[in-house]
Amino acid sequence: MISRSWRNLCRRYSQTVTFRTTESSPSQHNEKQIGLFYSVNHDLCKQLFAYGGLPKSFAKQTKTFTETAIMVRQPALDLIDCIKASDFNKPVIRYVMYGEKGSGKSLTLAHLLHYAYEEGYLIVHVPWVSEFLRRVPRHKEMSNSQTREGFVDLPLDVAAWLLHFKTQNQVLLKNTELKISRDYVWSKRESTVAGSPLSQLVEHGINRVKYACDVLDALVYEIKQLSNSKQCKTFVAIDGFNGFFCPLTRLHTPTKKKVKPEEVTLTGSFLELAKNDWSNGVVVVTADQLALPDDHQDSYLPRYLLYKKGFELLDPFVPIEVGRYTDKEFLSCASYYRDRLWLRGPPEIETELKFTSACNPYKFMEQCAPL
Repeated sequence: MISRSWRNLCRRYSQTVTFRTTESSPSQHNEKQIGLFYSVNHDLCKQLFAYGGLPKSFAKQTKTFTETAIMVRQPALDLIDCIKASDFNKPVIRYVMYGEKGSGKSLTLAHLLHYAYEEGYLIVHVPWVSEFLRRVPRHKEMSNSQTREGFVDLPLDVAAWLLHFKTQNQVLLKNTELKISRDYVWSKRESTVAGSPLSQLVEHGINRVKYACDVLDALVYEIKQLSNSKQCKTFVAIDGFNGFFCPLTRLHTPTKKKVKPEEVTLTGSFLELAKNDWSNGVVVVTADQLALPDDHQDSYLPRYLLYKKGFELLDPFVPIEVGRYTDKEFLSCASYYRDRLWLRGPPEIETELKFTSACNPYKFMEQCAPL
């Protein structure tokens, strides 16, 4: 009985503040919806984020809330406006999102991925670079590259990523106009001839894991060619991009030698997409402290996180800061949590949480969990 009374009180309080918008299309979002949550269709969410893209803590929360709701925030709107105003005949513009830990960079990227999907972009999405290079399971599959001496392949990881690419772009890959421009010979008996659908190249990498890394190289080349020839628009999104520039990875060769990021074949493939030597596309990356070792997290600014090599690769780029919640966003989020019964207690508790969390989205979510 007491529990039911608390539930009704929380819901009544949350209803006094507008925290939702019925506009579910990112391309239609504007400043009137800043701070409001919009729901992402379950099937679409599964298509875009089944293999990564949402922070694990947030993904767990969506199961508890039985919905995926993303807040409309200013950085996402700024980026969408920039993309809409871009000249796609010119070299791609690189955007770098940065901010404190837990400020919402990954969710802003998720908002942009939804926008890219609705606008018909071919999506090239790396959910988290450190999954390849730093969060290494004990028995990670690794092999010496057969085509590039001195490099190592991560065939299982790349095959899994190709499946992610296929799932996100399942509609576009049915387009038979997206064809490859070269012959690719994998072995004496296996080849992919010029004029084959792009989907055939992707399928080969998934089914023949041995060649997955070489398929990724070919896929990157073909995507750039298709974009240049205006066959498709491409949206490149890489979370934790600065992880490619760590001095060392947690990978080891059979001789116990530590592997550098540039010695992993997939690093070169994805860095090719971050260059501005192609057109008809967009490149959005995040620079995140969590993508680096603990001893290199003193600042969240791009120049520090990207190291010299990464900064020079992306320069010039457009920096987009993702900050803490504004007062309006905090109030909206608190109301949403009350509606989902994630936050309970008297209204005065929000003032205390605002102080203890410093309006950091992740800290606020974590502090509400036991309440």
